[in-house]
Amino acid sequence: MMTWNTPLASEPDHDQARPEHRAPEDRAPRARRFYKAYGLTIRSDVALPELEPTEPAAADVLITVGPIDFPSIEAGAAFRFESEQQYLAWQAVGAFLITDACQIDVEPAPGVDDQLIAFPLLGPVMALLLHQRGLLVLHASAIAVGGKSAIFMGDKGAGKSTTAGAMIRAGHGLLTDDVVALDLAGSDEPAIVPGFPQLKLAADAAAAIPIRQAELRPQVHPAIDKTQHRLLGGFSRDKVPATRIYILERGERAAISPLPAVGALSAIIRFSYVTRFGRPALAGDFAARHLRHCARLADHVGVCRLEVPTGLGRIGEAVDLIERDLASDNRSR
Repeated sequence: MMTWNTPLASEPDHDQARPEHRAPEDRAPRARRFYKAYGLTIRSDVALPELEPTEPAAADVLITVGPIDFPSIEAGAAFRFESEQQYLAWQAVGAFLITDACQIDVEPAPGVDDQLIAFPLLGPVMALLLHQRGLLVLHASAIAVGGKSAIFMGDKGAGKSTTAGAMIRAGHGLLTDDVVALDLAGSDEPAIVPGFPQLKLAADAAAAIPIRQAELRPQVHPAIDKTQHRLLGGFSRDKVPATRIYILERGERAAISPLPAVGALSAIIRFSYVTRFGRPALAGDFAARHLRHCARLADHVGVCRLEVPTGLGRIGEAVDLIERDLASDNRSR
């Protein structure tokens, strides 16, 4: 049975443009492109220059453009969930239908180009598809640090991408930004699956933390204040064990304090991506599996509160503290 769900978060924030009708079928032929992301080969009719191109091969995920046979929405956003299909629509961008965790149908809103379509497609839509494929997905950023990893979680504006950018500038590698997927299959320790080499930064953060070897891409939409930096270097393409999760907060000085077990589990559940869609996205066996995954991650990694000094000029203090904290982690894993 399908269920309507009112979004807990309105990402992406595209409230200004609200076309009145759904787009007709795109009859112009589209180039078929192949990409790699999250360990998957993706064949896409949507241009996704954010991703790394790859040679044509058997695809794990197909992205096609065309009409979707679901009721149109009047305004805002709407989600629908069932066991084999998940429907997400933002009236200002378009509609997306995930089927069997391997197909994404896209129906763009009138006048919307691929660059804007990619914003939700590589964010909440991809996050839900990865969740359907059995991964634990966090709304976070992740960095590889000498065979270990740092995951940054926090409320909007806490500085997840900014801290990740500062770590990249310090010589560490990006694993993924915004959508962090963890593989908990089998008996091995949880591992972060690399996403794609892009980091989204607000203008002030980008100015204060210039990232070398990065291509600044055009602004997606006037309502989106973050710019996309496609990394030409500083990207980690291999899975890395999940070592530490940092919950970012603002403070007077850089400080790290471990969270107790209950607090650690609560934070992981709170910042897991699927909880943004509400209870209907965890129908059937998904709720029990999701809780098991969150508990296993909390049991295997250190979850800490990280106070980041206010002011971009002091972000280096947090970087130094993170590096020392990870270097001191000698637990048998």
